[in-house]
Amino acid sequence: MILPVRPVIFTTDALVYAMVLTTAIFAWWARRDENLSSAWRRVVRSRRGVIAGTFLGLFVTVGLLDSIHFRTVVESGRTSETTRYSADVVSLLDTIVTPLRTHVEKSFSAPLAAYGYTKERIERPDGSVTRGYPRLAFGGAHLADPGTQRWPDILRRALKGEVMAACVWILLVSVATLTVARGSRQSFAVSSRLLWSSTATRPWRSVLVAIACFLVVAGPMAVLSVAYHVFGTNKVGQDVLYLVLKSIRTGLVIGTVTTLVMLPFAIALGVAAGYFGGWVDDVIQYLYTTLNSIPGVLLIAAAVLMMQVYMDKHAEQFDTLALRADFRLLFLCIILGVTSWTGLCRLLRGEALKLREMEFVQAARALGVRPWRIILRHVVPNVMHIVIITTVLGFSGLVLAEAVLSYVGVGVDPSMNSFGTMINASRLEMARDPVVWWPLSAAFVFMLALVLSANVLADVVRDALDPKRAERPSGGQGDETGARA
Repeated sequence: MILPVRPVIFTTDALVYAMVLTTAIFAWWARRDENLSSAWRRVVRSRRGVIAGTFLGLFVTVGLLDSIHFRTVVESGRTSETTRYSADVVSLLDTIVTPLRTHVEKSFSAPLAAYGYTKERIERPDGSVTRGYPRLAFGGAHLADPGTQRWPDILRRALKGEVMAACVWILLVSVATLTVARGSRQSFAVSSRLLWSSTATRPWRSVLVAIACFLVVAGPMAVLSVAYHVFGTNKVGQDVLYLVLKSIRTGLVIGTVTTLVMLPFAIALGVAAGYFGGWVDDVIQYLYTTLNSIPGVLLIAAAVLMMQVYMDKHAEQFDTLALRADFRLLFLCIILGVTSWTGLCRLLRGEALKLREMEFVQAARALGVRPWRIILRHVVPNVMHIVIITTVLGFSGLVLAEAVLSYVGVGVDPSMNSFGTMINASRLEMARDPVVWWPLSAAFVFMLALVLSANVLADVVRDALDPKRAERPSGGQGDETGARA
């Protein structure tokens, strides 16, 4: 059987899939643990947490779609051996937003423009040559007279997008109402009132409000992006909206894969230092103190330079630019993980020092239970709230770290789309006259939305899981309590 595409799994793709599987396993484990399940119920009852989680889930969805890679068929053959596949690796997201990927102009164009941003030599029908702003090949190409037709066409398409968004939202509300009706065994009208009731424990209202806010913006953008460049184009004519969508995966990979690298070091060394003490504690303290004394940027820059030398000497191992860029991204995640585990390790060491003196740990030691069994059964489960809080809080910091490192030239590969590379590319364009402001603004807005949603969710998770905060009154957080919808 000849497949229409050949799946391609990069190393970072496999790690993203592993992170999704780990999250699913943790969710299953949390449902079986009463303490964790009660804490996460507090998160779900928080309006801020649900809205932030919904927006973060939309970003994660885009990142997952961009993590499914494949090569398309160029020339079909009778067998899989004779079928030729394209050398270009595309993702499922690239297939969905094909117009954004393929509609490439010559150079800069402003958002929703029909003409280029810089003057060029234009040949008139009579053969004369003049300088002016040329028509774009794709943006507003369907208009006969952009001067009079562009804004009415934009308003008409934006209104069409709002109507489509309203239809999608009404469909989602209907599905949610039917779900509530099935669970409560009430009529559709009663279930609709339960859905929007402020006493509902399930966060239907908060989720639907968040989705409505998203659809109000995404609907017109989706319709306009077919005929226009919503956020304009960059220096080489690429659609800026496509670039920021592709940058989401890079930020998510930096935040999640770095966490996968960092957690084993932090948990193993931190718990071991606090539980065993003595020379084990001294060695681990010396290790992370020495690592902290080295400037992080210099260490990352040196490691990236060594990796670059390795790739240049072993170019045969990287047959495509995509594979080369993915290897550099993976190496950057490893370096960030190796340099960022020390803070969590110090916190876990202090918590383990306290736990080893607790009565249940002392009783287990008196009964002759092996140390590593005590650590796995009693110590690690009791420090997981610190691990979760630190991980969620550190996610946004890692996204910002990628932007800073790529801006100074020691981040991801220049051929890979990321917020840092977009900001770095926009640095010189801000000095132009007139200023090319839209690539920087688009990267800033999307990165702000991603980091803000992660930070708000992190605050809610911290309040729910931190034992010192869990006993506070929850009225200030806008929790939804009452009968289950």
